[in-house]
Amino acid sequence: MNFSELTAYVDSIPALGVPGCDMAVYQDHKQIYRHSAGFRDAAKTQPVKADDTYWLFSCSKLFTTCAAMQLIEQGRMNLDDPVSDYLPAYKNLTVKDGDTVRPAKRAMTIRHLMSMQSGLNYNLEAPHVVAIIKETKRQATTRQIADALAKEPLEFDPGENFLYSLSHDVLAAVIEAVSGKKFSEYLKENIYAPLGLNTMSFTLTPELKARQAVQVMHHEDDTFTPMDPDDNWFHFTPNYESGGAGLIGDVHDLITFLDAIACGGSSVDGKQILSPEMIQLWSANQLGPKSRQSFDAWKRLGYSYGLGVRTRVTMEPLGGRGQMGEFGWDGAACSYAMIDPVNHLSAFFAMHVRSFVYAYDVIHPKLRDLVYQGLGSNG
Repeated sequence: MNFSELTAYVDSIPALGVPGCDMAVYQDHKQIYRHSAGFRDAAKTQPVKADDTYWLFSCSKLFTTCAAMQLIEQGRMNLDDPVSDYLPAYKNLTVKDGDTVRPAKRAMTIRHLMSMQSGLNYNLEAPHVVAIIKETKRQATTRQIADALAKEPLEFDPGENFLYSLSHDVLAAVIEAVSGKKFSEYLKENIYAPLGLNTMSFTLTPELKARQAVQVMHHEDDTFTPMDPDDNWFHFTPNYESGGAGLIGDVHDLITFLDAIACGGSSVDGKQILSPEMIQLWSANQLGPKSRQSFDAWKRLGYSYGLGVRTRVTMEPLGGRGQMGEFGWDGAACSYAMIDPVNHLSAFFAMHVRSFVYAYDVIHPKLRDLVYQGLGSNG
């Protein structure tokens, strides 16, 4: 192994103007690489620390969809069950049709939610969501907001296209209904505790806030300005637990989770949170031609979309390095998660920068390629 080029690249990232970043790589439950660069504060006086915390935003989806796969494995729900079996508000959905709406042609299913083919959108100011937040004096729960979303017309009939959306937020409410537990409690009992994850939270507690790396906003003129540590657009209320974007955590907890999934769903001490068969299903391509065309607009070259994750489906003609079947996702503050079950390999990259498209188009694929290069693998 030789990760010198990966280290050089990680060291170059702060020169772009971002404060700092951190990268960890595990294989077979062992840390084979860890390196950080830059600073954890806006003044750039404090070097990045190993236990810094970050808003994970859409990397939260990995935990939410893992939880759903656990319940499917246990036979407590099925991929093609109607969402209305668990959330009755989803029984009579409508779809936009020009200036009017019409009844949906088919039921929305768990599969539709997980594969972002539900017809939901990512409008954080949907009228019925705004209304329930106001009605509850900003105390609306995960279930109440999910039910409010059911009153909004869908963008298309379930299953007809791919649209990144609040689908996994609704999935969190389904998990509550199926398990009979608050979403955070389910995650704690079935993922965090077995794996020994001690940081993961939907709440920015004083302790987590003290450890938080500065979050910055990227602007079109390539400047970066500090943001409020509490700034997470997806925290509608203190009682709302966003399955799509609500978690905060540190690199250790993230790479520990990813490592377990990469190693057949088992922790270093043998705690099994998901079977290899379910991991394979989780990462299996779910998109037909029309949905794939919509997903391709995201420029995740070489990938399609599974049950809540990007999934590597081709190596050509893209070049680069990697492994067929590698999967994962990323987050709105540029975090990046990679899981390779074939090589029992996982990687997590933490950065805390919003609206920085360059990270997804350039930094993330470059990091992936340099991980495989460092291993001496062409994929």
